[in-house]
Amino acid sequence: MSEEKGPTSAHGTAGGKKSKLNLNRLEMPKQTPEERKRNFEEVATGYTFEMAIEEAGRCIQCKKRNCRQGCPVNIDIPDFIKHLQGGDVEGASRVLKRKTSLPGICGRVCPQEMQCEKTCILNKKGAPIAIGRLERYIADWERQEGATTIPEIAPSTGKHVAVVGTGPSGLTVAADLALLGHQVTMFEALHVAGGVLMYGIPEFRLPKEIVQREVRYVKSLGVEILLDTVIGINYSLDELLNTKYHAVYLATGAGLPMFLRVPGENLNMIYSANEFLTRTNLMKAYLYPKYATPIKMGKRVAVIGGGNVAMDSARCAIRLGAQEVYVIYRRTRSEMPARLEEVENAEEEGIRFHFLCNPTSFISDGRSNVAAMELIRMELGEPDASGRRRPVSITGSEYIMEVDTVVVSLGTSPNPLIASTTPDLKTSKWGTVIVNEQGKTSKARVWAGGDIVSGGATVISAMGEGRIAAMAMHQHLAE
Repeated sequence: MSEEKGPTSAHGTAGGKKSKLNLNRLEMPKQTPEERKRNFEEVATGYTFEMAIEEAGRCIQCKKRNCRQGCPVNIDIPDFIKHLQGGDVEGASRVLKRKTSLPGICGRVCPQEMQCEKTCILNKKGAPIAIGRLERYIADWERQEGATTIPEIAPSTGKHVAVVGTGPSGLTVAADLALLGHQVTMFEALHVAGGVLMYGIPEFRLPKEIVQREVRYVKSLGVEILLDTVIGINYSLDELLNTKYHAVYLATGAGLPMFLRVPGENLNMIYSANEFLTRTNLMKAYLYPKYATPIKMGKRVAVIGGGNVAMDSARCAIRLGAQEVYVIYRRTRSEMPARLEEVENAEEEGIRFHFLCNPTSFISDGRSNVAAMELIRMELGEPDASGRRRPVSITGSEYIMEVDTVVVSLGTSPNPLIASTTPDLKTSKWGTVIVNEQGKTSKARVWAGGDIVSGGATVISAMGEGRIAAMAMHQHLAE
């Protein structure tokens, strides 16, 4: 099939004839691997105006709008792209802001390839519209122009809502309820708002100024944010409900790390990914000594796990001066939950992957520091509950790998603080809060969403849960 560039392909006709599909998906410029390995600046540099218009021009504005159905927050994707096709970036921003308060974040870290772009009709030809890159362009344009698009805010309802946690789910609920006329107060345990967007995702993937701009946008809707306030210590959940708040949304995330529980795991230089990334990102260890948060880094670093957090940890390690970085994963590459883009970036940066192996113990150097780890080779058996084939140990296949730093990235579970101080809040055996399809918990006037419910998922799925819960809370508050 011959291919044709230009905006005519978006409208389906060119000179009275049906135009050919433009399958030339436009790649986004980025730093070379050698450049970016030596800095924490953003890897991808984003589309120019001309590139955004060219990529938007490939959209055929199909009637089914599968892309919108593939978006967890139901963004009007064809509509914002249509504005871009006409060069109206401000109009495109207005469309985006109707459904998302975090476009600069979603455009960077959401797995579009598994959601909106996967359902794009052009994906059948292997060239879906680069929806995430266009969303990022619009948000960056608004930031660079100093413009702020604020949807119409409904008259005040006189109702007060508390949102516990300022990550993606909490920010979504706060923005949605504020636009509906409710007075929202957010409570954040840390000294800065943003949750996992600030402490978990590295600067080179999500610049913190982008996060703070989105936080400022939510505040511009009338939302109050109280920092350094821990619900479960400063105030109990019942105290919130017994004061001025008519409803509460729990969005405290999942900050409790999981470990392998093997011998030697308590040796020095073995980090949880939570600690490693929090020190690196939130506390800016990568800028030491400008910021007084050193992080000790060896020469041979092993990262245990195969998700996005593992990729972030490995890529931080290489930037912090490690000479060799290995990702240890017990399944094969095809089962890795990390985004393909992040795996490819890691490989380009020289990170080496060891598949079908799993640590069985860590070995000391005699001074309580890790010097090596014992691994056992694995093979894939029958599928487990996740749908992936279960890794099974191969007897007698143990071997030793020398390492002097380890980062364990096996997932997280919610901090038990709120649940332990709220007896009538039902949780699962994994510590996650149990909710119904609208995000309602077992406790009256309390909803929850994001990682405190899922145990760890994507930014956009947390936002989607927040949007559903916000509508349910609004209905309750209107009764």
